[in-house]
Amino acid sequence: MKRQIITIDEKICTGCGDCIPGCPEGALQVIDGKARLISDLFCDGLGACIGHCPAGAMKIVTREAEPYDEKRVMHESIAKGGPNVIAAHLHHLMDHGQRDFVQQALEYLKEQGIENPLEGESARKPDQQHSHSVHSHAPHTGGCPGSRTIDFSAHGKSDARVVSMPDAPVQSALRQWPIQLHLVSPQAPYFEGSDLLLAADCCAFAVGNFHGSFMKGKSLAIACPKLDSELDIYVDKLAAMIDLSHINTITVAIMEVPCCGGLMSIVAGALRKAKRKVPVKKVLITLQGETLSEEWV
Repeated sequence: MKRQIITIDEKICTGCGDCIPGCPEGALQVIDGKARLISDLFCDGLGACIGHCPAGAMKIVTREAEPYDEKRVMHESIAKGGPNVIAAHLHHLMDHGQRDFVQQALEYLKEQGIENPLEGESARKPDQQHSHSVHSHAPHTGGCPGSRTIDFSAHGKSDARVVSMPDAPVQSALRQWPIQLHLVSPQAPYFEGSDLLLAADCCAFAVGNFHGSFMKGKSLAIACPKLDSELDIYVDKLAAMIDLSHINTITVAIMEVPCCGGLMSIVAGALRKAKRKVPVKKVLITLQGETLSEEWV
């Protein structure tokens, strides 16, 4: 059957093992100095491991693969880890709406006489999703916070943020078109000698004043390291911007979810490939649009 599944570029993989904790299903191992997908049966294709790869060697593809086997994953990997690993795995499945897999996991726990660690968690049912912040319970060994359902208005914050917005139209700080990284030309005149803002797609929707706070005076490219395909093209394009368009600096704006870190890996790959060196600033943004940190890396 055709389904989404992780693929690893062995030429790029350094064998660091950072991806291993991000895959509680046990689908990854470091063998002969490279991360390997040891079984199609174990990989759910949801990409929790991608943001942990500092080299940008991992991506999701659609190909022929054996069906994911939830009960086998529970038996051979998850259950052995104890209640915390089981809970993180169940959260991971629920975050992605995998109700059938959740049901299969719960059936396995019942069959084996293992207590469900989520019972009593606010009387929550398997098909109900989260309303917590990423910081409150999102260990790297658990699910994918990037897909977690969160209602900010339930905390009385969303409406207040909207009311504070000015009623008058705000002038756009956008200097160019197109902006999607697959579509831009690395030698477009607006990149020449510019300060580049490379932003994860979600950033502009999270930050109320994204234009004023981040885009002013910068050229722009946007991308999603988890959902976009052919990420190696992104590496080549950024390297060309550095060498041919002589961009001055790169500011990388990403969300606080693990998979967003893949954008930093893409930039790192471009810097290794480029002949010139440019300063890179990493800006980490919370799900409610606040700047968590800014640092030159």
